[in-house]
Amino acid sequence: MSTDAERFTIGQLAERTGVTSRTIRFWSDAGLVPPAGRSATGYRLYDAEAVARLDLVQTLRELGLGLEVVRAVLARATTVAQVAAAHVAVLDDQIRILRLRRAVLKTVATRGNTIEETLLMHKLARLSAQERQQLIDDFVDGVFAGTDPGAPGAGLARRMRQLPADLPDDPTPEQVDAWIELAELIADPGFRERTRTMAQAGQQPRHEAGQQPGQPDAPDYQSVQDLAGQALAAGIAPGSPEGQAVLDRLVPASARPATLRQLETFTDARVERYWQLLGILNGQPPFPPTVPAFEWLIAALRASLGDGPAATGTASG
Repeated sequence: MSTDAERFTIGQLAERTGVTSRTIRFWSDAGLVPPAGRSATGYRLYDAEAVARLDLVQTLRELGLGLEVVRAVLARATTVAQVAAAHVAVLDDQIRILRLRRAVLKTVATRGNTIEETLLMHKLARLSAQERQQLIDDFVDGVFAGTDPGAPGAGLARRMRQLPADLPDDPTPEQVDAWIELAELIADPGFRERTRTMAQAGQQPRHEAGQQPGQPDAPDYQSVQDLAGQALAAGIAPGSPEGQAVLDRLVPASARPATLRQLETFTDARVERYWQLLGILNGQPPFPPTVPAFEWLIAALRASLGDGPAATGTASG
């Protein structure tokens, strides 16, 4: 128990904490910082617990919390240790908010965002984990509504929900950028419709990192990356004799119509970008894009089947 020697008058408490005597008296009258007793002359005296409570009240008020909220916080903290624990929790929240603001401002300074982009970044960065996850869940629910729960698309839906529980305490500018880009992507009606088309086809997209096509006549995933990817890097036009020679090594003539339909269904750079952005938010190393090699192959197939320009350098999925 505190002794008289460990107690402070309002003036001494004000000098010790930097809070004015008038404010301390007001908070004391409000029951937020009750005195431990009174001196022989009737002056209020405060002990070490009052110092801790006063420090917490000051922090909470600086954060803009009303007196009723402050009173509710203090009602759950009756000892010095509990008051200190409550104070730590409040400071942790404040630190998290400041780190997010710092990350947003750092990204703005680097990218030179417009006012609209800056406001969007700030709004998204301050969303709770539950609110951010709800944005993704609403997107997935809309895309996969009415699809067979037992189809492979259901597994795709589960993976598309995998946001991290929270942004890191000190998110990198890349993670802030990724979250902004992801939010814009899932709001794009064209992207939503494209993803739904894939889901309704009853198969998984073929261009998740490391996933190979499963159809017997489909070209081997790694072969496409090696052969078509090298042709793309070398600037070989898909419809040129050199490009068609690469196609001959990848897809037999009899399988080309079915392969073209399959690849056109499951090749989309935006869908691959979705997986890349989720990876960035989950702290995973970025994987190189695989779609460009498949887009080159689609263009080669179209040229072979007379369904496109004979010598295009790129193709859209």
